[in-house]
Amino acid sequence: MRVTDIDQAKEAVRDRVWRLLEREGAVPEGSYGKIPGFYGNEATAERLAELEVWKNAGTIMANPDWAQFPIRIRALQDDKLLYMAVPRMASLKPFYLLDPASLSLPPEEAAEKKGAEQIARSVGVDEMQPIDVAICGSVAVNRSGARIGKGAGYSDLEVALLIEAGLVTEQTTIVALVHQLQVIEEKIPETEHDFNVDLIVTPEEVIQCERRRRPSGIVWEDLTAEKVEAIPVLGERENIRG
Repeated sequence: MRVTDIDQAKEAVRDRVWRLLEREGAVPEGSYGKIPGFYGNEATAERLAELEVWKNAGTIMANPDWAQFPIRIRALQDDKLLYMAVPRMASLKPFYLLDPASLSLPPEEAAEKKGAEQIARSVGVDEMQPIDVAICGSVAVNRSGARIGKGAGYSDLEVALLIEAGLVTEQTTIVALVHQLQVIEEKIPETEHDFNVDLIVTPEEVIQCERRRRPSGIVWEDLTAEKVEAIPVLGERENIRG
């Protein structure tokens, strides 16, 4: 399947899942086109926090989406170092560092986009510690661990950047926190830059995914000049590459 055909197939899955979530009242109005901030996301945070993989983790990476807001709060409440991706990777240092030992806001405020922007230090990969649990926003996942985001590619780039830096390793558990309706049975088409999740957590169940698939780093051939230009850290790395 060609890349353009894969993109079209992914978009068809996104469209179907977004429409299903809205039709079933599983998400607030206006969720189409976004990483769904589904009803029950607090329950996914609680379910993940019960697992040994969470209890043993010291460092967490999470996207800034609303769906991940409860787990970002929980990370800070559980005294875990939290790296939160800067929205759209719009900084040469594309992660916020939130250290529960030195927060000047309550976890419920620090874990919000505005709160993190206000108090967190922006860091590059050279300043970060290895990630124990990486939580990635998803529109759809299947039980083998294949996932689809909203199509902008930021999660793929964040994970690829962290893999290249040796911060997401074989010991890192990649997690999707989703509504049960986002777990689909069909095969999800994949390209070289796509990664699988190791664990899916819904309000109803925990799914262990046995098929691990990760890129070795950034797949430059899959990036447009516009995408590289829009993301400062990619532009910097391309200059280094020559």
